[in-house]
Amino acid sequence: MKVRIPKHREFLIKFEDDYDKQAEAWQALEQIVKEYSVDGKSIYSPTFIEDNEEKVKALQEQYEFTYEIIEK
Repeated sequence: MKVRIPKHREFLIKFEDDYDKQAEAWQALEQIVKEYSVDGKSIYSPTFIEDNEEKVKALQEQYEFTYEIIEK
């Protein structure tokens, strides 16, 4: 039997250790996921990265974090 497991991509978000707005930034990032799931989509949807990267970039400017997209 053959099984094809699709690759999954994720945002890897990093904050400086002493960043004081980290909790606020995580709430904003979690809001992106909540809004995305309204249409029945999830972080496992194949287009999650493409659909939300501009929103993450906007938050990156506001909250000073770095991110990369990784494949699992």
